[in-house]
Amino acid sequence: MAHTSTGHEVLAVVFQVRRAESPTAKRKPALHVLLWQRALEPEKEKWALPGGGLGADEDLTSSVRRQLAEKVDLRQLAHLEQLAIFSDPHRVPGPRTIASTFLGLVPSPATPELPPDTRWHPVSDLPPMAFDHGPMVEHARTRLEAKLSYTNIGFALAPNEFALSALRDIYSAALGHPVDATNLQRVLERRHVITRTGTTARSGRSGGRPAALYRFTEAAYRVTDEFAALRPPG
Repeated sequence: MAHTSTGHEVLAVVFQVRRAESPTAKRKPALHVLLWQRALEPEKEKWALPGGGLGADEDLTSSVRRQLAEKVDLRQLAHLEQLAIFSDPHRVPGPRTIASTFLGLVPSPATPELPPDTRWHPVSDLPPMAFDHGPMVEHARTRLEAKLSYTNIGFALAPNEFALSALRDIYSAALGHPVDATNLQRVLERRHVITRTGTTARSGRSGGRPAALYRFTEAAYRVTDEFAALRPPG
C-alpha cells in the first residue's frame, strides 16, 4: 500500500474592529480580518489567511506566533487561541495538508505596519478567498460572537480606557447587530468585567457633559457566564 505523508499548517484568523479605509465606504466601525494576497499559483492573486507549515521543532502556538511576526510583522495580539482543525483530504492541491486555525485579536487603537501584500478586509465583504479560508473566517467570526456573550474577551478588542459609546460600537461591530450601551453596561458591570476609571473623556466640539471612562477589570481571558447570550434587539 502506498504511503503518503500528511502536512500540517497553522493559519491565523486575526480580527480587529476598525473603520473602513475606503473614502467611499461608511465610516462606521466594522469587524475586519487580516489577509494577504497570494503571488504564486495555486490560487494566485486570491486572498489568504496568514500562516504556513508547522516546523518540526515547534508547537502550534509557537508556530503561528512566529509566522505572524515573520510574514505580516504582526506582534500586537491581545488574545490568541486555537480554534479548529480542517482536515478535508482535498482542501488544498498536492499532498494532504491538515490545517489548525487560531483566533487572534488586535485592540482597536493598534495600527500595526503591514507589508504591501497584506491588508485588513471587512468580514462582511470578503474578497475572493483561497482554498477553504473563507469558511475558516466565518467559523472564527461565529466563535468570537459566542465568546463575547459568555466571556470577557472584549478586552482584546477595546482600548485600555473607553467611553461606553465606544465599547458599544466595538461590540456591535463584532456581534454584527446593534447593542444598547446601557444594557451592555449593566451586563458587564454585573459580571465584574468592566469598571470605572474615575476619569472622563475630553469634551468634543459640541460640548456637553464629558463621558465617564471605563476599563476592563482584567486583561486575561475568563468565562463570566457560560450560559449567557447577547442577542439582537427585539
